[in-house]
Amino acid sequence: MEEFGFHKMQAIQRELQERYKARWGGLSPKKGRDTLLWMMIEAGEAADIIKKEGDGAILEDPETRRHFIEELCDVMMYFNDLALCYSIAPEELEKVYLDKHRTNMNRWPT
Repeated sequence: MEEFGFHKMQAIQRELQERYKARWGGLSPKKGRDTLLWMMIEAGEAADIIKKEGDGAILEDPETRRHFIEELCDVMMYFNDLALCYSIAPEELEKVYLDKHRTNMNRWPT
């Protein structure tokens, strides 16, 4: 089974963006600004589920859980569109992500 990572996610988003290019306007830094706002709105929708349904429902109720995961997927889709708008390749994201992880692992004494 193929690993589902940023390469796959970006390929899926490129396919979707190409399909609706005439309707959505394509990928560009200008489009990235709007995409960031949409991503934040989707994150708010995930937060609403936590607020209204509670942690227990997300963990125990299959319908609530699926809805919550769907909102997280929307966030990830906009995140990947945003990366594409600014030509951020998965390799670049991985390097900076791992650098940031190392920084965070050594940020405070344990």
